[in-house]
Amino acid sequence: MQINDDDTLLFIGDSITDAGRDRADSASLGHGYVHEIARTLRERAHDGPGPRVVNRGIGGNRVYDLESRWAADVIGHRPTVVTVKIGINDTWRLYDSGLVSPVHEFEACLDRLLADTVRQLSARLVVITPFLLPVTPDQEGWFEDLSPRTDAVLRTATHHGAQIVRADLVLPRAAQDRPAAELAPDGVHPSPLGHRLIADAWLAAVGAGAPAAQR
Repeated sequence: MQINDDDTLLFIGDSITDAGRDRADSASLGHGYVHEIARTLRERAHDGPGPRVVNRGIGGNRVYDLESRWAADVIGHRPTVVTVKIGINDTWRLYDSGLVSPVHEFEACLDRLLADTVRQLSARLVVITPFLLPVTPDQEGWFEDLSPRTDAVLRTATHHGAQIVRADLVLPRAAQDRPAAELAPDGVHPSPLGHRLIADAWLAAVGAGAPAAQR
């Protein structure tokens, strides 16, 4: 996938994408992986500011929340590249609130969103897999729900020809060399290093390349 300076890159998802962005400022990118990607692309731009980057992550969102705002927050911006990062809250809410998100319904919803994007925009798709770096014993049990959900994300992304960013592999691999809490203090939300690793994985997946995160 070639990223050009005239592209519009839109990122949508939950708090990992949101990363503290100022929702009153449409240009705010937060302090996470979206910001890191935009900074790298600006540094590598030829003569201008680089591609336009839009962040529409909202903390706490599940896939159904994305569907309710997809027309306004994705289609309405007419992006040329759409990146989706969703799934961990669909698992997390089961364990902290008893709120069930059946994997087949989750998969069908994500499929509708990607299909609608391709149909209306002919946009190129990037999908970032959900991930978990357990920092408490009870989080180990979350994989019973998360693993089949990650498989659903992979199936749907592949079906629609999306570039796939395997955050579920990149972060656990990095956690082999350091405590998981250095990458995601609560097991879910990345540290600055965790965000940089996701950004680098995204840049590599789309062929934009990036220096390795400082270790």
